[in-house]
Amino acid sequence: MGVQLVIGAGAIGSATARLLADRGEPVRLVTRSGGGPEHAAIERVAADASDADALSRLAEGVAVIYSCAGPAYPRWAADWPPLAAALLRAAETSGALLITTGNLYGYGAVNGPMTEDLPLRPNTEKGRVRVQIWNEALEAHRAGRIRTAEVRGSDYLGAGAVTPLTVLVLSKVLAGERASIPADLDAAHSWTYTGDVARTQLAVAADAGVWGRAWHVPTAPPKSVREVASRAAELAGAPAPRLAAMPYPMLWLGGLFNPMARAARETQYQFRKRFVLDSTAATEAFGINPTPLDDALKETIAHLRVLS
Repeated sequence: MGVQLVIGAGAIGSATARLLADRGEPVRLVTRSGGGPEHAAIERVAADASDADALSRLAEGVAVIYSCAGPAYPRWAADWPPLAAALLRAAETSGALLITTGNLYGYGAVNGPMTEDLPLRPNTEKGRVRVQIWNEALEAHRAGRIRTAEVRGSDYLGAGAVTPLTVLVLSKVLAGERASIPADLDAAHSWTYTGDVARTQLAVAADAGVWGRAWHVPTAPPKSVREVASRAAELAGAPAPRLAAMPYPMLWLGGLFNPMARAARETQYQFRKRFVLDSTAATEAFGINPTPLDDALKETIAHLRVLS
């Protein structure tokens, strides 16, 4: 397929780069620091992906651009538009297919499972940014300027996953400490495995007939925070979790001093009631079955133990 350009070396970018490299594809991995997984087939490049000129040069001759990066959470509104604009320009000038890692923010607060055909009705600033990015890419696709598709998942599990669950709960559970999270501990929630995001992105990239739309990553049946924490403790041989639901006023107060807490205020709707992704379409289209929760948790636990 030619050189594959991966933007970002977080949980998704690293998983995507490794999967491509393991399949024998040459990968150019772009991060600000030039970091990322070490592999003979991965060329690591230090560059600012929001620099349209620099990114377009790096995209020359590549087959696919995988957009797996994301600005710092508190800076989404300011930093996403220039990054998205650079990606569109790079895809247009190079002729490369653009595959973007998306999320579920664009649907807003809904009742019932989320499917790809739901209207995009964001109820947060972050959601509006994601919808703007996707609409601009889709418009360019329909105009014949680029070829693109978006792959959407829920909160992640897996090596390098940084979510309220992994940071506020699982890391504490492994240490035998009390954990507090701003969430309904018993509300069903979908957790997407990072490796399944990578597998889905590659499957979408390989089939021209599925471009020009969004796809949900095949995701295991939803489990509550309490269920996931309890199972993680069992797998890790850790004490039974001691969990507490952080009241919203406490999160709001924390946001006065902590930018991450402040940025998390508007997405509370995702954790205070059922938040379920329906990935039937992708499973049927690509034959990808979601990785079992236990396997995703084992990888997450192993990574968190390395960090501790």
